[in-house]
Amino acid sequence: MTQQIRRVLVRSLDDITLEQVPAPVPGDDELLVRTTVVGICGSDTHAAAGHHPFIGLPYHPGHEAVGVVVAAGKGAEDFAPGDRVIIEPNLYCGRCPQCVSGRYNICQELKVFGCQTPGAMTDQFTIPADRVHRVPDGMTDIEAALVEPLATPVHAVAKAGDLTGRAVAVLGAGPIGLLTLLAARHAGAARIAVTDPLDGKRERALRLGADTALPADAPDLVERAHAALGGPVDVVFDCVAREQSMAQATGLVGKGGHVVVVGVGAAGTTPIRLDLVQDREIRIEGTLMYTGEDYRTAMSLIASGAVDTAEIVTATYPLEDAAEAFAASVDPEQVKVLVTVAGP
Repeated sequence: MTQQIRRVLVRSLDDITLEQVPAPVPGDDELLVRTTVVGICGSDTHAAAGHHPFIGLPYHPGHEAVGVVVAAGKGAEDFAPGDRVIIEPNLYCGRCPQCVSGRYNICQELKVFGCQTPGAMTDQFTIPADRVHRVPDGMTDIEAALVEPLATPVHAVAKAGDLTGRAVAVLGAGPIGLLTLLAARHAGAARIAVTDPLDGKRERALRLGADTALPADAPDLVERAHAALGGPVDVVFDCVAREQSMAQATGLVGKGGHVVVVGVGAAGTTPIRLDLVQDREIRIEGTLMYTGEDYRTAMSLIASGAVDTAEIVTATYPLEDAAEAFAASVDPEQVKVLVTVAGP
């Protein structure tokens, strides 16, 4: 009789269930992995609410995943049962101009494991062997679960160029915003302001090293940020990506400055002050996901102790309580919610 495993199915925020499906079998160049920890991303909750522009419902979540190799298919023998691995979930074609140039994070045919394909919020899953990284010795599964969410800020910070001695603003103190704060500081930013509407999130940002943390809904936000940092900022990382945050970004950044859009924007149009963009020669740039280099940098940062895991991971739930985990993730006071998997 075929072994059955549990897998989370998301139809909506109010309809998240565990289904029983046959255990997968690895094909050529694939690994069979037993999930140990999987994170819930803002993209997951947006998708569950029906608001994500690129993830349809229903879907099977789990792209922030840590696990243990159970079996290796033909061609994947570099890995052995028992190897601890982290998933790099971007599934790319390898043929398009972006892939050929090394920018596979913006592959023309990109699919994301756990977004457009069934993910790791399950007992076991299969994945191409070239989409995993070994967990460094001494790194816990909880720490390893932060590699994927940290890799996105690492990539965004790299897009901004040399931050040494520069002034930076991070809009939004959710998990990506807080990790962007840490990545920017590690990259040499001298002064960092973080914005968020919640007192608790701003206090957390200060504990993690922000120089100032300001209410995102303050009508004089731009003036207060300039006063706190000694003038306009050089780079803004918009981890919110809404009309208000983009308006703030163009006001915060100085002449010749750079706005990096990190958050997933809502579908449709967002007004931008083009007069300011033109007059100040502001560069506005999007950033998507990461590459293997960003993953390795993120692993190094976490291994060095630069990330206070206790400040980022605020709740954990077992797989059978995935619905409660999603509900907790919607709570704005939470930062990163993880789901742990003990086995079928």
